[in-house]
Amino acid sequence: MIKIGIVGGAGYTAGELCRILLNHPEAEIVFIHSESNAGNYIADVHEGLYGETDLRFTDQLPIEEVDVLFFCFGHGKSTSFLAEHYVPADVRIIDLAQDFRLEAEDNDYVYGLPELNRTRIVGARHVANPGCFATCIQLGLLPLAKAGLLDGDISVNAITGSTGAGVKPSATTHFSWRSGNMSIYKAFNHQHVPEILQSIKHLQPEFDGRLDFIPYRGDFPRGIFATEVVRCDRSEEEIAAIYTDFYSEAPFTHYVGRSIDMKQVVNTNKCIIHTERHDDKLLVTACIDNLLKGASGQAVQNMNLMFGLEETTGLRLKPLGF
Repeated sequence: MIKIGIVGGAGYTAGELCRILLNHPEAEIVFIHSESNAGNYIADVHEGLYGETDLRFTDQLPIEEVDVLFFCFGHGKSTSFLAEHYVPADVRIIDLAQDFRLEAEDNDYVYGLPELNRTRIVGARHVANPGCFATCIQLGLLPLAKAGLLDGDISVNAITGSTGAGVKPSATTHFSWRSGNMSIYKAFNHQHVPEILQSIKHLQPEFDGRLDFIPYRGDFPRGIFATEVVRCDRSEEEIAAIYTDFYSEAPFTHYVGRSIDMKQVVNTNKCIIHTERHDDKLLVTACIDNLLKGASGQAVQNMNLMFGLEETTGLRLKPLGF
């Protein structure tokens, strides 16, 4: 059994991580750390877990008792945690924040997008889980980058559910503001753009265009739906073959030959993708569940790879449907 510690255990991603790991046949949660909730039952915070666990939050950190640590912090806190706490070299880390996603000389974290870095993840000690928008947008673009077909600027629009903003309430997550509403934020300047470009240039080093990304807040709790427009002169049949080949060994990412919608992926670890030609433009649509393939599900997918398990173990989740 893989012994697991979760740090930053009170947020949405930690709740989803607990839900998956409690039903994972090869996982045992040793501790879930939260100073503000120490002593409280996990299910009193993550209420969907009533009847599934009697675990309590703790303010202790028995790191030496686990095989892997999941960091479910807000962005920037993973770095400070590591500066303040000793983590033995044999304890693996999967960081769900953005602290280690960009490559640097002093950064040994492997970027945890299995469709891009599966082999490196298998041998990794430390993994930086991709951002939710970044996962969805990259999976829509990487087959084109691999084929050297990204030419010029890329236009991306994507909408996300309110859980993407985290569990702490704010003016733009309040139900009465969000319900029946829509807005943009961080236009052209979203924090996930650098990691998307980093991955594109790994596959197509000569790419020198911009990625013009407009993110939207949606009036639903979970899911991401992205549209991406690029110049392209290939036939629809060629494009379909490129995507099908690229994802031929990806158990959760699927190219489909018809229009897609977000309900097909919510509550799953899937990404589904569709393309269609419009004159000299290619429209790519992609969608994921932001809390699963965009966060906790992908983190467990990475854990499975790191510990030599079948990639899909514990992750055959069912869509919510209607």
